[in-house]
Amino acid sequence: MRTRALAVSATAIAALGLTASQAVAWDTSSNIVAMPSAIARGGQLTVTVDGCPHGGSMTSRAFPRADLSPIRNHSETSKGTATINRSASPGAYDIRVHCQGKPALTKSAAFTVIGGVRGGLGGSSSDGATPTDMAIGGTLVGLALVGGGVFWMRRRAESRI
Repeated sequence: MRTRALAVSATAIAALGLTASQAVAWDTSSNIVAMPSAIARGGQLTVTVDGCPHGGSMTSRAFPRADLSPIRNHSETSKGTATINRSASPGAYDIRVHCQGKPALTKSAAFTVIGGVRGGLGGSSSDGATPTDMAIGGTLVGLALVGGGVFWMRRRAESRI
């Protein structure tokens, strides 16, 4: 009976060990960290990669190829900076890392590009007045002139009495 329990336990431990090593091998994309995780177009993105001791390069649809350099005092880590394209569309982007001597890694949805805002315009998205704005403004100025003229004429008539 003890032999059977020992055999079952050994088999379970062996299966668990094999499964755990495969899970670790598949989840290498967790070694890629992009900061900040939400960034505007034209901003600087810093990417840190663990398990990349000799540097390499990184690519994404949101920025051109950028180099990764080893970090001093961190024998297994590399770091790089990339500038987000001004033409990048808002949304989530992947990062693909090529470390020297290792297979390429991809981190899905590593960072998000957010849409820019036009500060100082009060939320306006057009330049200058539109024809509708001109018509409304002209009508208001015309009504103010007519109202002022009527008021002046009435006041003038009262002073004669």
